[in-house]
Formats: sequence, C-alpha cells, structure tokens
Amino acid sequence: MATATLKAKIQQLAETYHREIVEQRRHLHQHPELSFQEVETGKYVAKQLKAFGISHESGWAKTGVIGLIKGQNPERRTVALRGDMDALPITEANEVLYKSQNEGVMHACGHDVHTASLLGAARILNSVKDEFEGTVKLIFQPAEEITPGGALKLIEEGVLENPKPASIFGQHVFSPLEVGKIGVKAGKYMASTNELKLNVYGKGGHGAMPHRGVDSVLVTAHLIVALQQIVSRNCNPILPCVLTFGKINSNGGATNIIPDEVEVLGTLRTMDEDWRAEAIERMQKMVRLMAESMGARATLEVSNGNPYLMNHVELTKRMRGYAEAYMGAENVVELPIRMGGEDFANYSQQMPACFYRLGIRNEARNITSPIHTTTFDVDEECLKYGAGLMAWLAVCELEA
Repeated sequence: MATATLKAKIQQLAETYHREIVEQRRHLHQHPELSFQEVETGKYVAKQLKAFGISHESGWAKTGVIGLIKGQNPERRTVALRGDMDALPITEANEVLYKSQNEGVMHACGHDVHTASLLGAARILNSVKDEFEGTVKLIFQPAEEITPGGALKLIEEGVLENPKPASIFGQHVFSPLEVGKIGVKAGKYMASTNELKLNVYGKGGHGAMPHRGVDSVLVTAHLIVALQQIVSRNCNPILPCVLTFGKINSNGGATNIIPDEVEVLGTLRTMDEDWRAEAIERMQKMVRLMAESMGARATLEVSNGNPYLMNHVELTKRMRGYAEAYMGAENVVELPIRMGGEDFANYSQQMPACFYRLGIRNEARNITSPIHTTTFDVDEECLKYGAGLMAWLAVCELEA
C-alpha cells in the first residue's frame, strides 16, 4: 500500500480540486449525449486532459478517449481506471442550474459523475506522478447503456494492450448509499443480460368465431407462463436467475378481433454462463414446439448481451483494504449481489477487475431518486471521494 504521506497528499488534492470537478460534472450534465454519440463529451474530456498535460488519444470506439499517466519506472506495472460517458433518452424533471440542455437526453445514471471523477483522479495522479512507479491507463468509455456497448468495442480495438493493465477499477453511483460511503462485493456481483424478442404468429379473425383462426394472444399467454418454468424448475436453485417480460404488442387486434401476430419483449438475467446458454436453448425449443402444438408459429430472438460481472476476489480484497485506509472502515459497506447488468463485466471476463459503488445519497437535501429516473441527482460531495479514491486505488495497486 502507498504511504500515509501520499494518501494525505491525494486527499488534499481531492479537496483542492473539488470545486473544479463539480464544474466539470455540471458541464457534462448540461450537455448529455447518447451512446456512441458522445462527440462533444469526448472533445471536452480531451481538452481537459490536454490542459492537465496528460498524454491521450481520441477516437477509440468512435468517441472514447484513452489517456496515460506515466510515473517513475513506467514499464513496471500498469493499472487501468474506467469511466463511462453516455447518457439516457430521458427528459430531466429537475429544476437546477445545471439541468440538461439537450431535450430528451439526461445523465440519469450518473455517468457525468463517473467521467468527472476520472478527470479529477487523472489530475491528482498527474500531480503526484513523481511519487509512484508504473503507468495509469485512463479509459473514458462510450456507450455503456447499450449492448453490445463500448467496453466490448474498446476491447476489440486493443484497449487492454500496449500497455497491458494488470488490473482495472470502475465505479458507479449508488443512490441507496449515503455520500461519503462506498460499497464493495467480491466475486460474482452483477448479472449477465440478454434482451428477448418473442414473436407469435397465428391467424386473426373475429373474436366471436375463434375456431376459424389461431389465437396468437392465447398462444402468447401460454408461452409467457410456460417459459417461467425454465427458471423455476430447470435452473439450479443456488444459481440466481430472473426472466421478465415487460412489453406486449399486437399487430392489430381489438376487443372482438384476434390479431395475426403478437410481439413480447423481455430480459434474461443470470450469474452462470453455462446455465445462461442452456436456458436460451431451452427457451427457444419451448417456444418453437409449444407454438407448433397449438397451431401457431413462434420465434425467440436473443441479443448477445453482457456477461456476468466478476469482481476478482483477491483484487477486491486488496481494494477493500485500500478503501478502508482512505475513507475509514466504517465507510466501506458490503453489498449483496445485483441482478442488474453492467458492461464493465466485459473487462472482468478478460482480466482482474473490481467494480465498486459510490454513495451519492443525502436525505436531508432530498437527494434520494434512483438511477434512470427523471429526478435523479447526486450530492456533489461524492465527487471528492470519487476522484480521490480512484487515484488512491491506482497508486496502491501499482505497488501491490
């Protein structure tokens, strides 16, 4: 672990730069951009890195920016820090000075905080680069919110090479957690994600004469119920698994009209790649054969989503020690597994990775809204910890 003197210096720099990091976050919040459209965001990040005197390259995965901070003996070891940059297609309801100026687009998942925190960490690390050995790779990643997203694209383009990081850290805002705290979970932490599109084709007709057609709605209802059996009766009970259908559309149809076609959208979440593949195979077989047995035809399209997120056990154990030293043991919270997905999981399948949560909640100020909502916001004190802790994790892991 890095020295207490260096820790104190990083904490002081996080305090000193806090106001500027807040301004960076507010600029990003006012100018959100959707996945793979982060053109101005990428330019802004590059401009900040240039002002800090940090070597960087733009154009990764179209809009991403990769920076390098070289300390003493830079070839000794490399550690990567990742921050995602994209926003969501949500109209902001907050009435704040830094409200989104792009109608229908909002940083409702905190990626403005992630990007500003990484910029802050970069500035801190560049200020103390003569006091650590090794290289820190800064990954400003586009398109976390879609699949396949920015992480996979960056990996395909070689972001984990030249120099090759020994480990990678990522952080994400967490609205249930009070500002000044972080959350950690070693091992399997977040689920794999697959989007499902079920199409059922029958033969439409009058509702009073169903025998003359094939009722696509009834077949769909049977399939939705039957598919849940795969989770409840075929999945090992010790393996977390969720199958949810969230949207149903029909091509035509009314109170007395049976439609020709029904479309259903859903998601499959698991924590085991072997079971994930088996479940998809079972679902596609069930859909095909059940529909056929009822006189209909059905297809199930499954997206190639993210894998499950694995927090490397030894790395996360070390990270917890670093975080307790920096923030105090009482401010480091153990988290349960989550069935939400995150494309940082793609890094975790390639190398030792640790993804942790940053507290942003302040009930006294009514900052309590969950992510992906129109009223989401953060207590900006979190940026002090977001930037400082990332910098501290990097220097500690370089010495591990």
